[in-house]
Amino acid sequence: MTKERFLKELFRAFIVGTLIWFGFMAYYYFNDVARFEAMVENSWEEYYTNLIFSTILYMANMSWFLFLLKKWDHFIYTFKRMSIALLGNVVVTCIGVFMAQIIIFTIFFNKSIQWILASQSFTEHYLQAIFIVIGITLAFYAVYYYRYRQENKVKEQKIIATTASAKFDALKNQLDPHFLFNSLNVLTSLIEEDPYQAQKFTTSLSKVYRYVLEQKNKDLVSVDEELQFAKTYVRLLKMRFEDSIVFEIPEKSEYPEAKIVPLSLQLLLENAVKHNVVTPEKPLHIKVFEKDGMLHVTNNLQEKQVVKKSTGVGLQNIQQRYAILSNKQVQIDKTAAEFSIQLPMLSKQISRKETQKEYLEDKLYEKAKERVEHIKGFYGNLMSYCIVIPCLAILNYNTTDFPWVLFPAGGWGFGVIGHGMQAFGYNPLWGRRWEERKMREYMEDENF
Repeated sequence: MTKERFLKELFRAFIVGTLIWFGFMAYYYFNDVARFEAMVENSWEEYYTNLIFSTILYMANMSWFLFLLKKWDHFIYTFKRMSIALLGNVVVTCIGVFMAQIIIFTIFFNKSIQWILASQSFTEHYLQAIFIVIGITLAFYAVYYYRYRQENKVKEQKIIATTASAKFDALKNQLDPHFLFNSLNVLTSLIEEDPYQAQKFTTSLSKVYRYVLEQKNKDLVSVDEELQFAKTYVRLLKMRFEDSIVFEIPEKSEYPEAKIVPLSLQLLLENAVKHNVVTPEKPLHIKVFEKDGMLHVTNNLQEKQVVKKSTGVGLQNIQQRYAILSNKQVQIDKTAAEFSIQLPMLSKQISRKETQKEYLEDKLYEKAKERVEHIKGFYGNLMSYCIVIPCLAILNYNTTDFPWVLFPAGGWGFGVIGHGMQAFGYNPLWGRRWEERKMREYMEDENF
């Protein structure tokens, strides 16, 4: 425990001890006037005595909790580990009570350690303290678990967003080496066949690659932009293949607001040339057209007999980027004579809406299952409370007149109420709007 953490917990121990003292005062005021008057008459002595007990017990139990947290992290909330945790709280409480008695009786009453050992009574000195500590500890564990769950939800959403963003950036960065590698292959072939055309190809390639760099950081681009770029790219290909490529493409899109993922059209044209025979005797016919909200790219199928096995980087890239942005899928149709790919035409508004809808549908079952598990856990907790507390009340009635059962009943009761509020999603203090606002604040915090 660091010095800052120690001082912070010491201050909390002071606050808890003070509240417990006022609780005792209030109880005796209404139930035992003589005891209350005696406490008032010796108020400072009573207060310091109570504060020593409370501080030692709080610091001992907090040290035990921090040890468990370091050992198990946040995986403490299982039946076995919670049982070990509570048993440990009982042990450190007994040790703390004994140490507090030594300090109090030797300093305030000048008693010897032998006298202290001889006057020990488990029921009078330990049992009450154990149940008070257990009640407060259970409430603490419940509150801490609730806070952990809320922070975990925020981190989970942030991880999902960060992972999707990183994956999308990685997919976009894949395009640069992929495009450049294939273009350099074309240039290599062209240098041997026609050096003059190779020079023109190099100049045009620089213009094309500028477009690639401009679109690098965009999620979507307009279909019109891609159509114009496709025309430029095909002119680049025709410097090598001349009339061996027959290309049909509309001047403009029928839907001015339509968008597709950047460079997707270029990748499909590139693949068509790469995997098919392109000669004057067997020209490659490529057609681009719009139909039913999809951008169709088709070509006659005349596959090369000997070709290096494709890595599938281009097509997989397009499919994965669409999967991140929308639930609309890239469609692939292949027949003996034709190969066709349909790219969904999107808008940023539609894409985000559909992505949100898909995400909600995917997570609906998981959230419902999680809610049911919480409700089951709450009912189990409530059942345990209804069984254990009456047994403790009977034990209290048959052993002592001091109603120590109120402390575990109250502490555990608050824990049960908190558990139920979490299970049923009810928060009367802050409400769902406050919770969502804080979650959004944490998600936007770079240092969270």
